[in-house]
Amino acid sequence: MSFFHAVLLIDHHTAKILQFDAKQVEIETVFEKTLHTRQHNSEVRTEHEFFTEVCNALNGIAEILVVGSHMAQADFRRNIEKHHAAVAKRVVGWETVDHPTDAQLVAFARRYFAEHEREAQSPPAAS
Repeated sequence: MSFFHAVLLIDHHTAKILQFDAKQVEIETVFEKTLHTRQHNSEVRTEHEFFTEVCNALNGIAEILVVGSHMAQADFRRNIEKHHAAVAKRVVGWETVDHPTDAQLVAFARRYFAEHEREAQSPPAAS
């Protein structure tokens, strides 16, 4: 089932996608698949594949809030802007958070989206 809103908690090895509406929450976790090779820059390829898998899991979600450490967000942002423009367009915000519980994460995201929608409906300030 796809919901309109989701919050993505990302680090360099795990992504937790919480899709929700007013009454329900659906959680999906994507893990990085570690490849042990001696090939130079294999960790970069693995991260790229991980971020692609995360983007695939975000298909069908209209508005996405990305949260996590500043560094993980920056790496994910660079990747999606370069390789996954369709996902990048659906990201409505980037917020730094420090290890919230699932309940805290959903509550934070609901407040964020409510504020985001209020701002979108407000008329522009007169000059």
